[in-house]
Amino acid sequence: MSSAFVRESEEQWLHDVGPGIHALILYLTRENNGVRVYEKQTYTDAASGREIHVMSNGLSYAKDAESKWYIV
Repeated sequence: MSSAFVRESEEQWLHDVGPGIHALILYLTRENNGVRVYEKQTYTDAASGREIHVMSNGLSYAKDAESKWYIV
């Protein structure tokens, strides 16, 4: 008898993604079942001074003081 081993994929959370925009794009594409997610627009928020990245998945993302991504 043979045994089949199924390796569970390691879950990655948004706040665990590296601080670069390319790391964010790779993460969002993987979370979107391989359908490419791209950056549509970038602007600086006047109130917080943070760069906001508007993505093709309909959400906007920014980095906090610790350079961790979050949804705006």
